[in-house]
Amino acid sequence: MELFSGEFFSALLAIIMIDLVLAGDNAIVIGLAARNLPKHMQKKVIMWGTVGAIAIRAAATLVVVWLLKIPGLLVVGGVLLLWVAYKLLVEEKDHNVSAGSNFWAAIRTIIIADALMGLDNVLAVAGAAHGSFVLVVLGLIISIPIVVWGSTIILKFVERYPVIITIGAGVLAWTASKMIVGEPFLQPYFANPFIKYGFELLMIVAVLGLGAYVKSKRKTVEKQAA
Repeated sequence: MELFSGEFFSALLAIIMIDLVLAGDNAIVIGLAARNLPKHMQKKVIMWGTVGAIAIRAAATLVVVWLLKIPGLLVVGGVLLLWVAYKLLVEEKDHNVSAGSNFWAAIRTIIIADALMGLDNVLAVAGAAHGSFVLVVLGLIISIPIVVWGSTIILKFVERYPVIITIGAGVLAWTASKMIVGEPFLQPYFANPFIKYGFELLMIVAVLGLGAYVKSKRKTVEKQAA
């Protein structure tokens, strides 16, 4: 992938969108983990906890980028990412995270929680980067301010404009479909542009449609139970 090409910027835009919809949860978890500490310690805990979490995420993303070069793993990663996109649409968020009682306990909680919750973010960024380590680094740099300062803003925007989650899920589904069609042994089947782009569009429509159907059915059941 050439630097500063149209493909480069479209991948960077996808990574930014992924960070917005997936890193926001991690930011909220970080805030919750530090909530029991004195005010003067909270900023330090958030900063150092985020540094540790970002370091782990950087290493994990670079490993995933390398792993995705193994034949067949692009398909596996794409399918897993389709599942992440679907879960983003239908799952109720639970941020019931225990707060650390001291400085190091809070940092440990942040790093562990981010490592566990950041798996979807790592996979999505690695997939969207298409093997470009420059894009991986840019994605991580972009995610840092989002994680440290963006939780409240993101939460307010998502509550006010739920369509952001839908757009984010669509971007994830598109990234997943591009990973699948990019698998070398499948490329002969997607040589026709109509089949390639038709498959990508089908994956986006399938994820968004299934998510909307499940949410609608859930609301109907809740109304009947009320």
